[in-house]
Amino acid sequence: MEIRSHWFLAASLFLPALATAQPRVVHVYVALADNHHQGIVPVPAKLGNGDDPARNLYWGATYGVKRFFSSSPDWQTVNAQDPAKDSVLERCIFKYRNAEVFMVADAYQGSRIRDAVADFLDAAGGGQPQEITLEQPSNLVLHAGGASSLVAYIGHDGLMDFQAVLPARHRDHDPPWSIVLACASKMFFGPYLREEKARPLLWTTGLMAPEAYTLKAALDGWIAKETPEQIRSRAARAYDYYQKCGLKAAMALLAIGE
Repeated sequence: MEIRSHWFLAASLFLPALATAQPRVVHVYVALADNHHQGIVPVPAKLGNGDDPARNLYWGATYGVKRFFSSSPDWQTVNAQDPAKDSVLERCIFKYRNAEVFMVADAYQGSRIRDAVADFLDAAGGGQPQEITLEQPSNLVLHAGGASSLVAYIGHDGLMDFQAVLPARHRDHDPPWSIVLACASKMFFGPYLREEKARPLLWTTGLMAPEAYTLKAALDGWIAKETPEQIRSRAARAYDYYQKCGLKAAMALLAIGE
């Protein structure tokens, strides 16, 4: 497949947002770390319990999605709903304080990582649209899932261990942009996202720690309507800051486009 140029990505990145007055929605699919059900290097037991989101490495720990965004001065927790399905143990909703951007974050049970990957891939192709009604402000309806502006996957790269089955695709709208923060996600998620005719924005070329600071930095750039290369640079600087791996290595780890 021909690789689209960066200027085309930059020009088209925010067209869906401009076509509607609805707030932009980011939907994040988090596969909780699980020492027993995933092919990961084992982490301390309390961090690798895929049934315990409150202490899980990718959710309730210091750099997990829920705790990190809850602690960020740029985001505020606006709602928490019952999980949309039984594989989702917890859902959090955040609002960016200085823009009409909401983030829906779902914590999938570690043993149900196949569901997390499948639901993300489906949404990245424009499937599984969801409507979420907030009590505040003013019964606002958020368009999530495949109707989001951007979807992201956080966690172990399950596609190293199993294959996914994509649904038949019939859509009448552009798919959301997608971010995949998992080890070597460009290699393993790439064939599926290309088949879905999805729109990858940021993913990885090697082993990584898929923690929330990288996602937040990328979203900061996306919300500011930066170019994909600027978003990549932001995310790389954040990854280097927390991982102390060197900016050159962080830039090599993160990739944009197809």
